Amino acid sequence: MSHSNQEKLYVVMVGLPARGKSTIAQKLLENLRKDSMKSMIFNNGDLRRKLSKENTSYSKFYDPRNKAGVELREKYAFMNMQRARRFMARGGQVAIVDAANVSRERRKKLENFLDGRRILYIECINSDEDILSANVERKVAHSEFSSLSHGTAVENFRHRISYYEEIYETLGSEKNYIKLDSFHKRILAEELVDPIPYYYRIRDLLVTPTIKNLYLIRHGETYFNLEDRIGGDSPLTERGIQQAEALAYYFQNKKIPLIFTSALQRTIQTAEPIKKLQKDCTIIPMKEFNEIDSGVCEKMSYQEIRMQMPEVSRARKLDKYNYVYPTGESYATMEQRIERGIKKAIYLSDNSDNIMIVGHRAVNRMILSYFVYRRKEDVPYIYIPQSKFYHIVVNQNKKLFELKRF
Repeated sequence: MSHSNQEKLYVVMVGLPARGKSTIAQKLLENLRKDSMKSMIFNNGDLRRKLSKENTSYSKFYDPRNKAGVELREKYAFMNMQRARRFMARGGQVAIVDAANVSRERRKKLENFLDGRRILYIECINSDEDILSANVERKVAHSEFSSLSHGTAVENFRHRISYYEEIYETLGSEKNYIKLDSFHKRILAEELVDPIPYYYRIRDLLVTPTIKNLYLIRHGETYFNLEDRIGGDSPLTERGIQQAEALAYYFQNKKIPLIFTSALQRTIQTAEPIKKLQKDCTIIPMKEFNEIDSGVCEKMSYQEIRMQMPEVSRARKLDKYNYVYPTGESYATMEQRIERGIKKAIYLSDNSDNIMIVGHRAVNRMILSYFVYRRKEDVPYIYIPQSKFYHIVVNQNKKLFELKRF
């Protein structure tokens, strides 16, 4: 069945490398297909890696002064646009052109080639150096860089980015576009001159966090748990290690590419047996998921706090969410770093089917409250056992939240 030009749309990604373009493109593809729209991604990089006999892992290939490299990249870009047009001529509705497209010259060529057809540009912008560094680490794990040492691969990818920066011109003169903060999922600017099919569906997808499966786990039992002590960096007990091994067996048939933990040893110890039974899995410790800082009460038991610091015990009971431990934190002051940790985990997971976070009791309460509405005064009382985990699914159409035993 054919569709009129009004029902057909070219979505053209724009942005520097490692800014989340391919992740956004894949998210759009999956959701548009769920809506029964014939959609496909046309990725310039994938075509280049498939057809090129050149070693494109070295940054000089992307130098705008390297005429041979420029010609080759233009050739693949043109081939990809031809493929996209053929797809649309055969009944396709949405063609997603996934490439840097950072220069107005490149975008003008694309517009001339697609003369009269609807184009929506989506520019992915992210200036967060921490996130960029983490994303570069993911990029250099690609087989394209297998011939290079890790350090050389990172250096070359950084140089590749700098070459794109030389010719980078942000959207502004184009007729239909969205500028997206790809980390915070926030629209920075938009322009709409023509009637763009599926626009509001696409716009909503860009700003809605999507979690296919998030497994939220509390670390196994520690020696501090046995003594009812808070904070610290206690290791797991023998029972805690057994709990971690039980988790590993439970998840061994699910593909878990990344496990996000805190920087504290009890969460990393819990994650290690899970990683061991996975085919290809990386543990990423993140300080954003560290347990609440108890300040002067760190490593004390609750009974010791009641006996030695009764004023702290009384004040915290009155408003557990907002109470700040002296020289430490409260649930309220954790909110910003926990939210950043969640966004970072989602961003780095790159549309993975499964995301796993191994955290702490207070941290996991805050993560749950981010996805599922709870009154703030109730957050410090959410049930976070060590014998069960939370399974969370979030998309435009539903929110699933269930406590499961392993």
